[in-house]
Amino acid sequence: MLKIDHVTKVFYPGTVNEKLAIDDVSLHIRKGEVVCVIGSNGSGKSTLFNLVSGTYPVTSGKIILDGKDVTSSPEYKRAFIIGRIFQDPTKGTAANMSVEDNMITASRKGMRGLKISLNDKKREEFRELLKPIGLENRLKDNVGLLSGGQRQALTLLMTVLSNPKMILLDEHTAALDPGNAATVMALTQKYISQYKLTAVMVTHNMQFAIEYGNRLIMMDEGQIILDVSGEDKQKLTVEKLVEVFKKIKNKEFASDRGLLAI
Repeated sequence: MLKIDHVTKVFYPGTVNEKLAIDDVSLHIRKGEVVCVIGSNGSGKSTLFNLVSGTYPVTSGKIILDGKDVTSSPEYKRAFIIGRIFQDPTKGTAANMSVEDNMITASRKGMRGLKISLNDKKREEFRELLKPIGLENRLKDNVGLLSGGQRQALTLLMTVLSNPKMILLDEHTAALDPGNAATVMALTQKYISQYKLTAVMVTHNMQFAIEYGNRLIMMDEGQIILDVSGEDKQKLTVEKLVEVFKKIKNKEFASDRGLLAI
Protein backbone atom coordinates (compact mmCIF):
# COMPACT_ATOMS: atom_id res chain seq x y z
CA MET A 1 0.00 0.00 0.00
CA LEU A 2 2.72 2.49 1.01
CA LYS A 3 6.44 2.31 0.29
CA ILE A 4 8.78 4.99 1.56
CA ASP A 5 12.09 4.45 -0.20
CA HIS A 6 15.19 6.13 1.29
CA VAL A 7 13.34 9.38 1.94
CA THR A 8 15.19 12.36 3.38
CA LYS A 9 13.78 15.78 4.26
CA VAL A 10 16.00 18.79 4.91
CA PHE A 11 14.45 22.12 5.83
CA TYR A 12 16.23 25.38 4.86
CA PRO A 13 19.10 23.60 3.07
CA GLY A 14 22.28 25.59 2.65
CA THR A 15 21.39 28.12 5.35
CA VAL A 16 22.35 28.55 8.99
CA ASN A 17 18.89 27.17 9.85
CA GLU A 18 19.39 23.92 7.93
CA LYS A 19 17.65 21.04 9.70
CA LEU A 20 17.64 17.35 8.87
CA ALA A 21 14.09 16.28 9.79
CA ILE A 22 13.88 12.86 8.11
CA ASP A 23 17.09 10.90 7.68
CA ASP A 24 17.08 8.26 4.91
CA VAL A 25 13.89 6.50 6.04
CA SER A 26 12.62 3.38 4.30
CA LEU A 27 9.31 1.82 5.27
CA HIS A 28 6.81 -0.60 3.74
CA ILE A 29 3.24 -0.61 5.03
CA ARG A 30 1.09 -3.38 3.62
CA LYS A 31 -2.60 -3.21 2.79
CA GLY A 32 -4.73 -3.67 5.90
CA GLU A 33 -1.99 -2.90 8.41
CA VAL A 34 -2.73 -0.59 11.33
CA VAL A 35 0.53 1.06 12.35
CA CYS A 36 1.11 3.23 15.42
CA VAL A 37 4.01 5.69 15.29
CA ILE A 38 5.47 7.04 18.53
CA GLY A 39 8.33 9.37 19.39
CA SER A 40 9.06 12.53 21.31
CA ASN A 41 8.57 16.03 19.91
CA GLY A 42 10.91 16.65 16.99
CA SER A 43 11.40 12.95 16.25
CA GLY A 44 10.00 13.33 12.73
CA LYS A 45 6.54 11.78 13.09
CA SER A 46 4.47 14.67 11.74
CA THR A 47 7.07 15.51 9.10
CA LEU A 48 6.82 11.96 7.80
CA PHE A 49 3.02 12.34 7.59
CA ASN A 50 3.42 15.61 5.71
CA LEU A 51 5.74 13.95 3.20
CA VAL A 52 3.35 11.04 2.63
CA SER A 53 0.32 13.32 2.23
CA GLY A 54 2.21 15.69 -0.09
CA THR A 55 2.13 18.71 2.21
CA TYR A 56 5.94 18.85 2.01
CA PRO A 57 8.10 17.77 -0.92
CA VAL A 58 10.85 15.26 -0.22
CA THR A 59 14.48 16.32 -0.47
CA SER A 60 15.42 12.89 -1.83
CA GLY A 61 13.92 9.43 -2.11
CA LYS A 62 10.62 8.09 -3.39
CA ILE A 63 7.08 7.59 -2.09
CA ILE A 64 5.03 4.82 -3.69
CA LEU A 65 1.32 4.81 -2.86
CA ASP A 66 -1.03 2.07 -3.99
CA GLY A 67 1.53 0.96 -6.56
CA LYS A 68 2.10 4.43 -8.04
CA ASP A 69 5.05 6.77 -7.63
CA VAL A 70 3.49 9.87 -6.05
CA THR A 71 6.75 11.56 -5.06
CA SER A 72 5.98 14.55 -7.28
CA SER A 73 2.18 14.43 -7.01
CA PRO A 74 0.49 17.40 -5.31
CA GLU A 75 -1.40 17.02 -2.06
CA TYR A 76 -4.86 17.39 -3.62
CA LYS A 77 -4.30 14.38 -5.89
CA ARG A 78 -3.09 12.19 -3.04
CA ALA A 79 -6.19 13.21 -1.06
CA PHE A 80 -8.29 10.89 -3.25
CA ILE A 81 -6.33 7.96 -1.80
CA ILE A 82 -5.39 9.30 1.63
CA GLY A 83 -7.73 10.55 4.33
CA ARG A 84 -6.05 12.57 7.08
CA ILE A 85 -7.39 13.53 10.49
CA PHE A 86 -5.60 16.18 12.52
CA GLN A 87 -5.30 16.84 16.24
CA ASP A 88 -7.50 19.94 15.99
CA PRO A 89 -11.18 18.84 15.83
CA THR A 90 -12.12 21.97 13.86
CA LYS A 91 -9.92 21.12 10.86
CA GLY A 92 -11.97 18.26 9.42
CA THR A 93 -15.38 19.91 9.20
CA ALA A 94 -16.96 23.15 7.97
CA ALA A 95 -18.35 24.91 11.06
CA ASN A 96 -20.80 27.10 9.15
CA MET A 97 -22.40 24.13 7.36
CA SER A 98 -24.92 21.67 8.74
CA VAL A 99 -24.05 18.11 9.69
CA GLU A 100 -25.88 16.77 6.65
CA ASP A 101 -24.17 19.21 4.28
CA ASN A 102 -20.77 18.19 5.65
CA MET A 103 -21.64 14.55 5.14
CA ILE A 104 -22.93 14.93 1.59
CA THR A 105 -19.76 16.80 0.69
CA ALA A 106 -17.66 13.91 1.99
CA SER A 107 -19.84 11.37 0.18
CA ARG A 108 -19.49 13.19 -3.13
CA LYS A 109 -15.72 13.06 -2.81
CA GLY A 110 -15.94 9.35 -2.15
CA MET A 111 -18.01 8.70 -5.27
CA ARG A 112 -15.49 10.56 -7.45
CA GLY A 113 -17.59 12.29 -10.06
CA LEU A 114 -21.01 10.75 -9.51
CA LYS A 115 -23.80 13.09 -8.47
CA ILE A 116 -25.41 12.44 -5.11
CA SER A 117 -28.59 14.21 -4.08
CA LEU A 118 -29.43 15.13 -0.51
CA ASN A 119 -32.89 13.62 -0.35
CA ASP A 120 -34.95 11.83 2.32
CA LYS A 121 -33.37 8.47 1.49
CA LYS A 122 -29.87 9.88 1.87
CA ARG A 123 -30.83 11.62 5.11
CA GLU A 124 -32.05 8.33 6.52
CA GLU A 125 -28.75 6.70 5.56
CA PHE A 126 -26.93 9.50 7.34
CA ARG A 127 -29.06 9.07 10.47
CA GLU A 128 -28.10 5.40 10.66
CA LEU A 129 -24.43 6.23 10.22
CA LEU A 130 -24.63 8.93 12.89
CA LYS A 131 -26.24 6.74 15.56
CA PRO A 132 -22.92 5.47 17.00
CA ILE A 133 -21.87 9.12 17.41
CA GLY A 134 -25.20 10.20 18.91
CA LEU A 135 -25.86 12.81 16.23
CA GLU A 136 -28.68 11.11 14.34
CA ASN A 137 -31.16 13.83 15.35
CA ARG A 138 -28.86 16.77 14.58
CA LEU A 139 -28.63 16.63 10.79
CA LYS A 140 -29.79 20.23 10.43
CA ASP A 141 -27.53 21.66 13.16
CA ASN A 142 -24.45 23.62 12.17
CA VAL A 143 -21.29 21.70 12.97
CA GLY A 144 -19.99 24.72 14.88
CA LEU A 145 -22.54 23.91 17.60
CA LEU A 146 -21.02 20.48 18.30
CA SER A 147 -18.49 19.68 21.01
CA GLY A 148 -14.87 18.92 20.14
CA GLY A 149 -15.40 15.20 20.64
CA GLN A 150 -18.50 15.18 18.44
CA ARG A 151 -16.70 17.10 15.70
CA GLN A 152 -13.76 14.72 15.74
CA ALA A 153 -16.09 11.71 15.61
CA LEU A 154 -17.92 13.33 12.69
CA THR A 155 -14.61 14.04 10.97
CA LEU A 156 -13.70 10.38 11.31
CA LEU A 157 -17.01 9.29 9.79
CA MET A 158 -16.72 11.81 6.95
CA THR A 159 -13.20 10.62 6.23
CA VAL A 160 -14.26 7.01 5.73
CA LEU A 161 -17.28 8.13 3.67
CA SER A 162 -14.84 9.77 1.23
CA ASN A 163 -13.65 6.23 0.44
CA PRO A 164 -9.88 6.51 1.03
CA LYS A 165 -7.55 3.53 0.81
CA MET A 166 -5.42 4.75 3.69
CA ILE A 167 -6.04 7.05 6.64
CA LEU A 168 -3.42 9.07 8.51
CA LEU A 169 -4.40 9.79 12.11
CA ASP A 170 -2.25 12.68 13.30
CA GLU A 171 -2.67 12.59 17.11
CA HIS A 172 -6.40 12.73 16.46
CA THR A 173 -7.39 12.22 20.12
CA ALA A 174 -4.74 14.42 21.75
CA ALA A 175 -7.01 17.47 22.12
CA LEU A 176 -9.89 15.49 23.65
CA ASP A 177 -10.69 14.65 27.26
CA PRO A 178 -10.20 10.97 28.23
CA GLY A 179 -13.87 10.05 27.74
CA ASN A 180 -14.13 11.53 24.26
CA ALA A 181 -10.70 10.16 23.36
CA ALA A 182 -11.85 6.64 24.26
CA THR A 183 -15.04 7.09 22.21
CA VAL A 184 -13.15 8.32 19.15
CA MET A 185 -10.61 5.48 19.43
CA ALA A 186 -13.43 2.91 19.61
CA LEU A 187 -14.99 4.44 16.49
CA THR A 188 -11.57 4.44 14.82
CA GLN A 189 -11.24 0.70 15.38
CA LYS A 190 -14.82 0.12 14.19
CA TYR A 191 -14.39 2.05 10.93
CA ILE A 192 -10.95 0.64 10.12
CA SER A 193 -12.39 -2.86 10.40
CA GLN A 194 -15.71 -2.08 8.70
CA TYR A 195 -14.20 -0.26 5.73
CA LYS A 196 -11.08 -2.48 5.54
CA LEU A 197 -8.70 0.46 5.74
CA THR A 198 -4.96 0.70 6.02
CA ALA A 199 -4.15 3.13 8.82
CA VAL A 200 -1.16 4.92 10.32
CA MET A 201 -1.64 6.65 13.67
CA VAL A 202 0.81 9.08 15.21
CA THR A 203 0.46 9.34 18.97
CA HIS A 204 2.36 10.58 22.02
CA ASN A 205 0.51 8.04 24.14
CA MET A 206 2.56 4.85 24.48
CA GLN A 207 -0.35 2.92 25.96
CA PHE A 208 -2.53 3.74 22.94
CA ALA A 209 0.29 2.62 20.65
CA ILE A 210 0.53 -0.69 22.49
CA GLU A 211 -3.21 -1.36 22.65
CA TYR A 212 -4.17 -0.43 19.10
CA GLY A 213 -3.01 -1.70 15.74
CA ASN A 214 -0.85 -4.65 14.73
CA ARG A 215 2.45 -2.82 14.28
CA LEU A 216 4.39 -0.22 16.27
CA ILE A 217 7.12 2.08 15.01
CA MET A 218 9.28 4.32 17.18
CA MET A 219 11.05 7.34 15.69
CA ASP A 220 13.87 9.49 17.02
CA GLU A 221 15.91 12.23 15.34
CA GLY A 222 14.30 11.59 11.97
CA GLN A 223 14.94 7.86 11.92
CA ILE A 224 12.96 4.69 12.61
CA ILE A 225 14.69 3.05 15.57
CA LEU A 226 12.15 0.34 16.36
CA ASP A 227 9.64 -1.60 14.25
CA VAL A 228 7.69 -4.42 15.94
CA SER A 229 4.55 -6.34 15.05
CA GLY A 230 2.63 -9.51 15.82
CA GLU A 231 3.47 -11.35 19.04
CA ASP A 232 6.42 -9.08 19.76
CA LYS A 233 4.10 -6.07 19.84
CA GLN A 234 1.56 -7.89 22.02
CA LYS A 235 4.24 -8.49 24.66
CA LEU A 236 5.14 -4.80 24.93
CA THR A 237 4.49 -2.62 27.95
CA VAL A 238 5.21 1.07 28.45
CA GLU A 239 8.13 0.19 30.70
CA LYS A 240 9.60 -2.20 28.11
CA LEU A 241 9.31 0.46 25.40
CA VAL A 242 11.17 2.97 27.53
CA GLU A 243 13.90 0.43 28.25
CA VAL A 244 14.20 -0.44 24.56
CA PHE A 245 14.60 3.23 23.70
CA LYS A 246 17.28 3.71 26.35
CA LYS A 247 19.14 0.65 25.11
CA ILE A 248 19.05 1.72 21.46
CA LYS A 249 19.79 5.41 21.92
CA ASN A 250 21.63 5.34 25.24
CA LYS A 251 19.54 8.22 26.60
CA GLU A 252 16.33 8.89 28.47
CA PHE A 253 13.01 9.02 26.60
CA ALA A 254 11.66 12.58 26.72
CA SER A 255 8.62 12.88 28.99
CA ASP A 256 6.31 14.70 26.57
CA ARG A 257 2.67 15.15 27.49
CA GLY A 258 0.92 11.82 27.65
CA LEU A 259 4.03 9.91 26.63
CA LEU A 260 4.04 7.64 29.66
CA ALA A 261 0.27 7.57 30.07
CA ILE A 262 -0.99 4.24 31.30
